[in-house]
Amino acid sequence: MTDEARAKIRLDKWLWYARLYKSRTLAGVEVSGGGFRVNRTLVKKASHALQIGDVITFSKGVYIRVIEVAAFGVRRGPASEAKILYNDLNPPETQPSTRTAKTKPGAFGYREPGAGRPTKKQRRKVEQLRDSAYFDGDAPD
Repeated sequence: MTDEARAKIRLDKWLWYARLYKSRTLAGVEVSGGGFRVNRTLVKKASHALQIGDVITFSKGVYIRVIEVAAFGVRRGPASEAKILYNDLNPPETQPSTRTAKTKPGAFGYREPGAGRPTKKQRRKVEQLRDSAYFDGDAPD
């Protein structure tokens, strides 16, 4: 084995180098919070050693990220340099957006784009509809 194949780097450090998190501390906190898997094994320590070829699975916002480690970084460089460090196996663009599900016409509380904020009268009607859907008659005391 070559030295490069045996080389390892901390998970939190690599996530920071790859610009997947803004700070190394934030990356460490997220890893310690759980939900990170390296090669399908649950990881809870930010000090977990990564090797080239490892697959990291974690949630970031509403997306599930599946990242393959392609290289190690020596510094936190620009975004163009960070993209070389990994292969995104499940990019966010291919995942369904939760925003589109909420904005479908006919859904409760749907408003046309550009309609602005509801007026007080409109808001009271919506609240009245919502309350009547939950209670048959008067609300419990």
